[in-house]
Amino acid sequence: MKIKAQDLSLEEKFRLLCAEDIWQTNSLGGKLRSVRVSDGPHGLRKTDGWYDNPVNGTAMPNLSLIACSWDRSAAKLDGATIADDCIENGVDILLAPGVNIKRTPLCGRNFEYFSEDPYLAGELGKAFIEGVQEKGVGTSLKHFACNNREYNRLYQSSEVDERTLQEIYFPAFRKSLEAKPWTVMCSFNPVNGVLSFENEKLLKKTLRKQFGFEGTILSDWDTVRNSYKSLKAGLDVRFPYCETAFSELKNAYEKGLITDEEIDFSVNKVLELITKAETAVKKTTTDKKQRHRIAADLAKECMVLLKNEGDVLPLKGGSVCVLGNFAANPTVGGGGSAYAVPSYRQENLAALLNKKNSGIKAKYIGEFVSDPCFYRCVNVRAALSAAYKADVAVVCAGNTEMQETEDFDRPSMRLNAVQEDLILKVAEVNPETVVLLYTGSAVDMSPWIDKVKAVLWVGFAGEGANEAAAEILCGNCSPCGKLSETYTLSLEDTPDKGFAGTGLYNVYAEGIFVGYRHYDKAKKEVLFPFGHGLSYASFEYSDLKIEKRGETDYIVRYKITNLSDTDAKEISQVYVKDVFSSLSRPEKELKGFEKTLIKAHDSAEIAVSLDFSSFAYYSPALERFYVENGDFEILVGASSRDIRLSSRIEISLPDETQVSI
Repeated sequence: MKIKAQDLSLEEKFRLLCAEDIWQTNSLGGKLRSVRVSDGPHGLRKTDGWYDNPVNGTAMPNLSLIACSWDRSAAKLDGATIADDCIENGVDILLAPGVNIKRTPLCGRNFEYFSEDPYLAGELGKAFIEGVQEKGVGTSLKHFACNNREYNRLYQSSEVDERTLQEIYFPAFRKSLEAKPWTVMCSFNPVNGVLSFENEKLLKKTLRKQFGFEGTILSDWDTVRNSYKSLKAGLDVRFPYCETAFSELKNAYEKGLITDEEIDFSVNKVLELITKAETAVKKTTTDKKQRHRIAADLAKECMVLLKNEGDVLPLKGGSVCVLGNFAANPTVGGGGSAYAVPSYRQENLAALLNKKNSGIKAKYIGEFVSDPCFYRCVNVRAALSAAYKADVAVVCAGNTEMQETEDFDRPSMRLNAVQEDLILKVAEVNPETVVLLYTGSAVDMSPWIDKVKAVLWVGFAGEGANEAAAEILCGNCSPCGKLSETYTLSLEDTPDKGFAGTGLYNVYAEGIFVGYRHYDKAKKEVLFPFGHGLSYASFEYSDLKIEKRGETDYIVRYKITNLSDTDAKEISQVYVKDVFSSLSRPEKELKGFEKTLIKAHDSAEIAVSLDFSSFAYYSPALERFYVENGDFEILVGASSRDIRLSSRIEISLPDETQVSI
């Protein structure tokens, strides 16, 4: 018999709304099945306690890298692969994905998030959830909402106007909810002065009513201040177990502060979650070895070739000097709850290059760096001598999980000074210098970018990082990732200039102008634009046609031709510009994309659909999304700053749908 709230005593109801321990819902002494939840977004992180005895699962590419695949199928495969680890280890719900917007490059958890753009984040978040849940494992969409910095995150309020919330910070959640995640997790921070888990407007009006979420709402861990206030606002389960939680609910009920209706609503949401876990069909389709292969293959789909002057890549054979500790010990992922402990030990990049049988003779100068955190130099002379004698020098640089991590923001976009010095010194003795960046977020490369020939952003690529990087460096596959966030010339160019907030609140004064929207509006030059990524192939865009299906429904068709001798994938992007809007709008906004494999000297026909949401803005006065009649431009490009094709349309909705102007 299916248990409902009316089948439980009042005490049982209160206990069900409080977790049994750190990772399980309350079983009411065995009366109900516990639901086991676990971190994290980049591979299973199942632990006995908080962080002790973690399961060695498959360390997958971090979501910041998965986003650079611009590939819904890749995000879905990523989720499905992690789900297999969950099934093998008895985990019902994976606490992922995070779809928060990258408002500042300094946010310590940016490696966990997809993009600065809500459309891209939402499309990939939805696909990731589908991949996990099709295996019978639930997800927890997080962190709702506006968790865009780690500084003082438990107390500092994100102060955001309604239009900005609806256009920038909510859409990725709204799109991801189409995949029906089992749960949504509240953020740590207050939103407009009210803690997210006590924010009735956020949870009941927005998440439940406006977005139609029917699942269970969870707190983030150790965030709830008072259980009854959170329950009243719409929170269903408080994690982890807290000694005072039961008494807070009981005392509030006795004072008439919470009603039976409010209690039963949340109790039924928890019971529905238990039923989902009980009835879900779980079946693994991969083993450990296959999951490792998937991790490495996905990493190849995501890495971004940022610069390739003189076509120094792919390597043409000859002697290659490999420098930097990351060649031997690459960072698999960012720190904190998202860190996945790999069961696979990566090979040295130089050894992998030598195995490719491509005429490459690579040598690793391991004595140069001894400590991955502090980058102590041991023998600069030996390193520079080897670089001087090599045909190509490859410097592996980056950040560790101690630098990009939950709980802290980065103090700077720059690499460690010792690494910057190494890059400059090597480039001085060898003009054919290539830099590999093992980071989870955007990096300021201004001190050295003009001194090196090529830069490959490896990212936090999981346990297959070096395998994937070696394949790209040797030319066994063409790089096909593109940036999901803008790389600026400096922190001063970012919308908030690195300001962390007052400690009490952080005003989102830039409004909707986040990421490329800001740089376009301010007409600022950037180091590498949103959507940028090079290939070993070259592509020509042509034959743009706009097919009208309805007044706000269009099919954008165009052709891409591979002009090279190399089979490769191209990510094409469709942007929309409102030419004469009655209020401030971005210069253009991403509204569609496709990743397409195109054989050498072949062509592909691409079709991207646009609908009402592609042209709408949120009107606070109307309290809804609104499309204003007038002229729009459809822009097709290889990046946000590399528009190849454009066309114009005019929208003429009935007069009764329009406000007077």
